[in-house]
Amino acid sequence: MPQLILASTSPYRRELLGRLQIPFQVCAPATDETPLPDEPPVATAERLAVAKAAAVVESFPEALIIGSDQVAFCGTQRFGKPGSRDNAWEQLRSLSGQIVVFHTGLCLLNSKSNRSHVRGVATEVRFRELADSEIQRYLDKEDALNCAGSARSEALGISLLEWMRSDDPTALVGLPLIALAEMLRAEGLALP
Repeated sequence: MPQLILASTSPYRRELLGRLQIPFQVCAPATDETPLPDEPPVATAERLAVAKAAAVVESFPEALIIGSDQVAFCGTQRFGKPGSRDNAWEQLRSLSGQIVVFHTGLCLLNSKSNRSHVRGVATEVRFRELADSEIQRYLDKEDALNCAGSARSEALGISLLEWMRSDDPTALVGLPLIALAEMLRAEGLALP
């Protein structure tokens, strides 16, 4: 079995990949995540997924490398990781009652053959109308500063949502496992 590398520092992606029960290593990709001028959010997520996988190829010349990136957007506004409580508050106020698309780009790069599989998986999420007191309680209980849109759906953030729609429920957390499993099988890995 070829070496499997997750080109990501995300603990959420690491936890998700662990569900497949395949040995893997983690390597931090040195990637500039700045969107290109006039680049649509969907294109940004998929371009960065490829860039993250490619960023570690020299270190792993005979491996299967996974790159993933997620961009959250509502209309023309993007919502990244808030980084601070004040930014998280502002994001949640803006997203209250809105439908947000979380587009997750995924790349599996075979560094030996230079073959790559790239896919985007969208998740639509409708936030409930959120009262300021609800946002306050949520931010008091949940560390959501490292999550696009400030809501961790795999934890307490699920209580902020009315609904979510996706072909892959793990895509919202940052690593679409249904798509990844398909890509891994295409590269010859035996999965149940």
